[in-house]
Amino acid sequence: MAGATLRRALLPALLGLSAASLGADTVGWTNKHEPGRCALRGSCGKQSFFGGELPCPNNTLAELPPVPLRDRLVGICGDAWKQGPICCQDDQLDALEANLKRADPIISSCPACRANFYNLFCTLTCSPDQSTFLNVTDVGQSRSKKTVVTELEYLVTDEYGSGFFDSCKDVKFSAGYAMDFIGGGAKNYTSFLKFLGDKKALGSPFQINFPRPSKQERGGMEAMDDVPKRCNDTDDRYRCACVDCPTVCPELPKVEASKECRVGLLPCLSFATILIYAVLIMALMGAVIFHVAAKKRTDSKNERLRLLQDATLSDDDDDDEGDMVRAGGVLERPHNKYWLNTILDDGFSRIGVVCARFPAITIGISVIIVGLLSLGWIHFDVETDPVRLWVSPTSAAAEEKMFFDEHFGPFYRAEQAFLVNDTTLGSSGPVLTYETLGWWFDVENRVQRLKSLKGGVTLDDVCFKPTGEACVIQSVSGYFQNDFANVDPEAWEDKLSECTEHPGDGDCRPAFELPLKKELILGGWETTGNVLDAEALIVTWVVDNHPEGSKEEARAMDWEQSLKGLLMAVQEEAAERGLRLSFTTEISLEQELNQSTNTDAKIVVISYIVMFLYASLALGSTALAGKTLLQSPATTLTQSKFTLGVFGIIIVLMSVSASVGLFSACGVKVTLIIAEVIPFLVLAVGVDNIFLIVHEFERVNLSHPDEVIDVRVAKALGRMGPSILLSALTETVAFALGAFAGMPAVKNFAIYAAGAVFINAILQVTMFVAVLALNQRRAEDGRIDCVPCIKTRKPDVTSVNGSIRPFESGNEGALQRFIRKTYAPSLLGKRTKAAVLMVFMTIFAAALALLPTVPLGLDQRIAIPRESYLIPYFNDLYAYFDAGPPVYFVTRELNVTQRQHQQQLCGRFTTCETYSMANILEQERKRPEVSFIGEPAASWIDDFFSWLNPALQDCCVEEGDVCFAGRDPPWNSRLQGMPEGREFIHYVEKWVRSPTNEDCAVAGKAPYSNALVIDANRTTIPASHFRSSHRALRSQQDFIDAYAAARRISDSISKHTGAEVFPYSKFYIFFDQYASIVHLTGTLLGSAMAIILVITSVLLGSIATGLVVTGTVVMMVVDIIGTMAVVGVSLNAVSLVNLVICVGIGVEFCAHIARAFMFPSGAVMERAQGKYRGRDARVWTAMVNVGGSVFSGITITKLLGVCVLAFTRSKIFEIYYFRIWLALVVFAATHALIFLPVALSLFGGEGYLDPGSEGGLEEDLAARRYRALVPDDDYDSDDD
Repeated sequence: MAGATLRRALLPALLGLSAASLGADTVGWTNKHEPGRCALRGSCGKQSFFGGELPCPNNTLAELPPVPLRDRLVGICGDAWKQGPICCQDDQLDALEANLKRADPIISSCPACRANFYNLFCTLTCSPDQSTFLNVTDVGQSRSKKTVVTELEYLVTDEYGSGFFDSCKDVKFSAGYAMDFIGGGAKNYTSFLKFLGDKKALGSPFQINFPRPSKQERGGMEAMDDVPKRCNDTDDRYRCACVDCPTVCPELPKVEASKECRVGLLPCLSFATILIYAVLIMALMGAVIFHVAAKKRTDSKNERLRLLQDATLSDDDDDDEGDMVRAGGVLERPHNKYWLNTILDDGFSRIGVVCARFPAITIGISVIIVGLLSLGWIHFDVETDPVRLWVSPTSAAAEEKMFFDEHFGPFYRAEQAFLVNDTTLGSSGPVLTYETLGWWFDVENRVQRLKSLKGGVTLDDVCFKPTGEACVIQSVSGYFQNDFANVDPEAWEDKLSECTEHPGDGDCRPAFELPLKKELILGGWETTGNVLDAEALIVTWVVDNHPEGSKEEARAMDWEQSLKGLLMAVQEEAAERGLRLSFTTEISLEQELNQSTNTDAKIVVISYIVMFLYASLALGSTALAGKTLLQSPATTLTQSKFTLGVFGIIIVLMSVSASVGLFSACGVKVTLIIAEVIPFLVLAVGVDNIFLIVHEFERVNLSHPDEVIDVRVAKALGRMGPSILLSALTETVAFALGAFAGMPAVKNFAIYAAGAVFINAILQVTMFVAVLALNQRRAEDGRIDCVPCIKTRKPDVTSVNGSIRPFESGNEGALQRFIRKTYAPSLLGKRTKAAVLMVFMTIFAAALALLPTVPLGLDQRIAIPRESYLIPYFNDLYAYFDAGPPVYFVTRELNVTQRQHQQQLCGRFTTCETYSMANILEQERKRPEVSFIGEPAASWIDDFFSWLNPALQDCCVEEGDVCFAGRDPPWNSRLQGMPEGREFIHYVEKWVRSPTNEDCAVAGKAPYSNALVIDANRTTIPASHFRSSHRALRSQQDFIDAYAAARRISDSISKHTGAEVFPYSKFYIFFDQYASIVHLTGTLLGSAMAIILVITSVLLGSIATGLVVTGTVVMMVVDIIGTMAVVGVSLNAVSLVNLVICVGIGVEFCAHIARAFMFPSGAVMERAQGKYRGRDARVWTAMVNVGGSVFSGITITKLLGVCVLAFTRSKIFEIYYFRIWLALVVFAATHALIFLPVALSLFGGEGYLDPGSEGGLEEDLAARRYRALVPDDDYDSDDD
């Protein structure tokens, strides 16, 4: 910060201090080169009014100084000058001492660098052998007409030059490097010496050349070959600390770049899956080959016998029509009852009777209860803050952010723009031209003059000012002091190149005094290495941040809104110049996320409307075949169930409303995920249950036409109720498990989803049943659907005992007929079963192998609309910005007033702990590939102790006296006698108020005013931080790994020091979820699967069937996760919520078929006689009974809704909803309708007698009536 002024004062003095006072007569231009002879002595004046004092060429012999002069020289330059003649005098030492002290704040932390720096200039000024290594090559005339030196050669050996550079190159100063200040950011010793010797207005007043090779002989000249001190010198007086000398640092334990288990290029899980699958396939092939060979051998031996018995001994292995039992016609029906199912059947039947008998009361009570629950909407609140959405309030990241904000203030706000030259045919080119710079300087001036529309706020009112005066604006304009008049049309390129190489040069420093690194302001130059080829110009305006909801924050947001409008207009100007401008403000992302939500809302509503319409129309045609529609329009009008379907949808909406009201009243906030997903979920579950109830009711109408409506409804609900309970209970418990997750977005979703599904199930078995009974009465009364006040004149009905029964027409839907006659028989063939198992297990194995490749993260570009102006900005950010975000390592409740804790933090003093905080951070910086640390840490404790150094006379001063001057023991690098306790508090409070300027560069006001919290009452430092920055992070995985690395580093510091340390960066709060999301996903899904296994096993009365259902759901979910890896869907909170949904809907697909398998309908199963036996008969019955409902009620409904989502403009909906839900529908439908029946036919448990199928003669007659009313054209023929 003070580097420019330091060099303005330092370099003229250090390089021209031989001319300070002596006025000796000139004796030639270093004609003699021999030991004991000078080359310079005395000052002969200035060449200009503003120039520096220039030395006189003086080739006389060195002289012995008086004792006072000798003592002063020894005090400044060390014991090496205790004897012998010298070439300097007293007033020269005044200048030498004053200016070397100015360099001390920068280099004093490393004794070796300091010794070499002092030696270089002490030797230049006072060495008695000047003429052997100095040669005056040019002179001029001063204003006083005296001859002055304007150019000389200073010969130093390569060994000394490189040793000098090596001792200083790693020395840290504040949050940067000392080399940026004393060497212009030099990368080697020749550049270092050149920077020191170049003549410049704010540097050396005359040109000093350091010719190479250094050993050249010039009339007796010989390069200065003093032995430089090394930073790892064996002499403890010169040995530097770890932060300034890598070779003395402790070696940290090695860290693997990735802990992932791999076998070659494959993750271990993928390798194991492939290996096991290959072994199984080989075993299966071997078994098939053995079976075929054995079969051929048996066939050859029994050929005659087979010829004689070809009619009765047909080969079962070649029969692809299932296990036909043609001879006996014996049907194996279950005979045992399951007590729990009997209880549930009876309970739901009673509920059905009551609701059907008193429909108005049932509907009224339901509406009242839902209305009361919905009153909670008055507490409805949507959570949009990403911090409170994705991070548990009790998590470490949330706690740490709160601690940081409370103690150090909220992280600053950043407004950033990229000016890019890539508009020509999609190719990039240099962006920097003189004309472009002129235009951009004007843009920046407009930004600085900009006043907000509401409050008239300017940048100066809200910007971040570390020095208290100038705003932090990181821009190439800073190299020219933000004034285009300083841009020379002929030399601006040279100036820019010079400043990017030496950002610490005084000519290049901006008004806020911090060096501008080229990585922060220019991008796209890395390919050629020439900054003039930069393809992007980067500008960052840093704005102060304030607590949420404060007036100061509102003022900043007001100005940012106006800045957004200005930059939108500048985009058009840039396009006219063939350039492209992308930008962001602090408020931009939240605004665009809300815009994305508004865009999503329309497409989501359309999706739901499509599903509503389909469900209503499909329910209305459950018992209407095509013939009926054409032959009997009157029957169509009365038998339509469109109104019933609408009520079914209304019940879904009521359940959502009740759930939202209930939990809003409990203080659970709604999230956008809940608003977008819960209706989809409940509709998926609810519509399927409605279809099941209606379809079963139609079957009861056919089999029990003489019963009153109440009884028929009771029978339908008695059979379907336990199935609804099974699916609703498993889904509710599975969702409720998510409430134990710490992540609010997942937790709140789980609570609302569980409540909505449970309430929906209750309303379906009560209110919907009542509506169903009313609808049936309307139909039997011949009233038209939707307009019940109108009766049909000539209903096409059949009368039984005077009652109208249009449902006895015996029509069967095309889907039901297809399943009964074609699909189910084909699925039960042995070859089909083998093929199904092979295909589904192959898909499962492939998905399992892909699990480790599912990426983590949520790219911000996905979360905003496709046409958002932030998309190009994020693209440019990843492409051109080569700097990483700041990171702070925070200490908590560490009493740094005590010496022990001071040594745990510091790094620049010899008694600092080997594994101190500063030392560990410095070592981690040297391995950025695993630490992701890109810059040295700013150690406040080290700079504070350096500030106390009495050698820095302009730093710590009290009542006119230099602090620690004359103190016993004196200031030292061993921390002996340094302040502790209340004295520490006294000085540190003074230090953070001390202005950072050219007189004292280590003062704390600018860099550390908010870096520590001082508690004078308790005499402690409750909080402080060390500031660093990450290396450039260009992907979601980089951000995740950087966060994990920072956690590892802070844990290491805490372990070695015993201090409580945590890392903080602005983005950590958003990536905290990924530290545990894999474990959370496994826990939630695994727990849900365990719950499914327990509930299905108990309610179905069979562990085997429970295992089959659970295994099928597991396969569905694994296949969906594998699909995520293929289609580019990463794992995050959004996809985790969708995976939980997948479990719930997967159970919904499977539960009804599984229950219909365990408790087969007697009436339907009777139709399988002579066709199947055992499990095959029950699978056929289940598919005929509920297969159509699963397909039409949920598969088609969801497929239509999901397909609408494909038209969304939101990338996040297209990726995280459309892709996952489409995979869900495909895999859930195929597993439930193809794999599950096959698995049940092979591994399902023993079935039970359906309570509705018993009852002796009455039930037998009902079953016969059902078979008679549903024609089976050719199914019972022996020719089939």
